[in-house]
Amino acid sequence: MLLRDVRFWTSLAFLSAGLVHAAQGPTQSQPTVTAPATERASDIPDPEKIRRSSASVQRMRSDLSDVLGRLEEARATKDVVKLNCVNEKLTQVKGLLRISEQSDVALQEAVARKDATAAEHEYTKVSIARGKADQLRNDAEQCIGQLAFRTDENLTVEVQVPSGLPTGDPTNPPEPAPVMSQSPVASPIQ
Repeated sequence: MLLRDVRFWTSLAFLSAGLVHAAQGPTQSQPTVTAPATERASDIPDPEKIRRSSASVQRMRSDLSDVLGRLEEARATKDVVKLNCVNEKLTQVKGLLRISEQSDVALQEAVARKDATAAEHEYTKVSIARGKADQLRNDAEQCIGQLAFRTDENLTVEVQVPSGLPTGDPTNPPEPAPVMSQSPVASPIQ
């Protein structure tokens, strides 16, 4: 019973993440292998579910490789902010991939048992995880594009000084001119 509850809550979490992702709109350039929004998992034949699920898992492995590349870029720049940002996305992609690989196997087992409900459930989990992994890959690319701080020894700055300004250094004022004073003349004591 506990395993069923865990699966239910995990599925619910993936479904809600997928709905948020779907509400945000499509990602930038990656075509998806998952079913169109109007197509339901129950309308897809079992062999096609298996093919799409396998393609989605492969795509998520590619996303993982891309995020690992971004992690190396962040390490090379020695930018802790970028490194932490990409590392967070990497951890999430790894988790999604692990769950998707398990769901892909469970999908194949469900199809072999001819359990349509379980097959649809596992297929939906993989599809949602795939969309989330694509979004995380894009987020990791944005992490690298962020300018956390800049250190550039070769940076040159040109300053234009308007005319009419004093030319002296205000932090180094000229020495005051010595004041010449005469000592008072001593008067005789009377």
